[in-house]
Amino acid sequence: MKQILTLATTLTTSSLSSSSRQISTTAVMNSGQTKSECTISEIFCHGRLLHTIQMAQLYPDSKTFVDMKLKDTPAQTLKAFDDMMAAKNNTPSKDDLKQFVEDNFEKSGTEFEDWDPSDWKENPKFLQLVYNSELRSWGSNLNHLWKMLGRKMIKDVALHPELYSIIYVENPVIVPGGRFKEFYYWDSYWIVRGLLYSEMYTTTRGMLSNFLSIVERFGFIPNGGRVYYSKRSQPPLLAAMIQSYIEFTGDDEFAIKSVDILEHEFEFWMNNHTHEINGHILAAYGDASTGPRPESYSEDVKTAEIFETDAEKEECYSELKAAAESGMDFSSRWFIVADGSNNGTLKDLKTRSIIPVELNAILFWNAKIIAGIHSKSGNIEKANQYETKAQEIYRAIQAVLWDEDVGAWLDYDMINNKRRNYFVPTNLAPLWMKCYNISDTEHIASRVLKYINDTGIDQYPGGVPNTLSKTGEQWDFPNVWPPMQYLLIEGLEKLGTKETKELAYKWAERWTLSNYKAFKDTTHMFEKYDAEEFGGHGKGGEYEVQLGFGWSNGVVIEFLAKYGDKLRVAGGSGVGLKTFFFGGAATAVLAVLATILGRSLW
Repeated sequence: MKQILTLATTLTTSSLSSSSRQISTTAVMNSGQTKSECTISEIFCHGRLLHTIQMAQLYPDSKTFVDMKLKDTPAQTLKAFDDMMAAKNNTPSKDDLKQFVEDNFEKSGTEFEDWDPSDWKENPKFLQLVYNSELRSWGSNLNHLWKMLGRKMIKDVALHPELYSIIYVENPVIVPGGRFKEFYYWDSYWIVRGLLYSEMYTTTRGMLSNFLSIVERFGFIPNGGRVYYSKRSQPPLLAAMIQSYIEFTGDDEFAIKSVDILEHEFEFWMNNHTHEINGHILAAYGDASTGPRPESYSEDVKTAEIFETDAEKEECYSELKAAAESGMDFSSRWFIVADGSNNGTLKDLKTRSIIPVELNAILFWNAKIIAGIHSKSGNIEKANQYETKAQEIYRAIQAVLWDEDVGAWLDYDMINNKRRNYFVPTNLAPLWMKCYNISDTEHIASRVLKYINDTGIDQYPGGVPNTLSKTGEQWDFPNVWPPMQYLLIEGLEKLGTKETKELAYKWAERWTLSNYKAFKDTTHMFEKYDAEEFGGHGKGGEYEVQLGFGWSNGVVIEFLAKYGDKLRVAGGSGVGLKTFFFGGAATAVLAVLATILGRSLW
């Protein structure tokens, strides 16, 4: 498969203990590309055709157009466009453009064929761990959703990649759902976890093999499986996915064969995303392309209208894409206004100037995982090398991001040279990766629990909100996101004190029962939920709330597996299963019956 990307980036860093301080990361695709392959980006990534179609707003969602298939080669499509523009004196009507698209493109979805995963199981073992029959039935429904979210590409995508915006991968994938019809990088971590609990090991290994092949071809993993995502990534969780696969299958050989590619991805991040802060090297999100996001083209152009010069508009586009690389697009987390606060709008995005806690904790985790794989293979020299890299990142995180007074790790503002004391769940991400002094666990736990109390984040019936700022952006209050609930709950569980484990269970119970109520009310799993409403789904942002949903399924399946033996009492919202199904009067009757029978009915 020949992909269309040439990326050659050389940055100088003082972070690594390697023999060379200046490392060139180069991913150059097959030199045998045809002219047609090389021009596909002029349709789906940039250029006059893309600008004209997207600014006409032919579809409610800008992503609709860039997911279509070409009927003819890129060169011939561009010629047809030039001919149409000339015939219309460069002022085509909306109907003219609709006709052009109809004549030259097929609707998205033609790149897929029906796929029934051979490793899908009707009754995976995790269901046996769920005590309550209603929740067990729900877990079975979620297990069935994997079949609905599965996608397999037709061979024509491999034979004629120049006709598609989708990036070909050999093995079938589980996609998030809704408008997201292709793989997405960080979503796949929670999808993979859910698949592993569903015992779909072949599907999981295939997805991991896809990602490994993509690193070989691109030098990193793009944000998602489309060519227009190919200049930005997402939080690098491939190593963690492989670690999860090994934990479930014991297939150490797969990890050992993959470790060189994991190293490549790690070094890509360390050499293309890092900054020196107070003598330490830490990473930030970014982007390597120009122009608006193709999948949100007109929206980005509108956002940048406030700026006068092309250079200022380009800076705005870069900030939008860097926020997209973070996965949190968009949020007040990335706003920096003149006074250094986060009281801004999208025009105040400064993502590239913020050192994010979770990205650096993930890179620490990557280095630890890579070191562990080398230990398994007996390569002690490499294991020590990556353990050293992990410790360098750990020391940087503790020195720059940990705030003892606050009791959490905080993002760092490189413009104003200060920590940003605004709540985001990622402020506690190092707990998930165990990126703290284990011998100081009790102290860390006391500070973290005080932080949770001080911020008041435990008061919401629908879960912990992503921020406490109500801006209308989808990664701000009151929206609650499955991966962030997982991050918090896993972190508190791993911290391991009696108090943190109790809080982890309380939050897992609340999240699971709230998701269940939403499902019972609507028969859907949602991309995001509402902190202020038990069972409510999220809203806001630049597109409608999406159904499916890959990471939502994965998180709940894991919580059912881990806590299903206990999920039969009142949830964190105060609305337990008894009141949820029967209401107050019936609950009282059940309580009397339980007393008579001498056992719980739940």
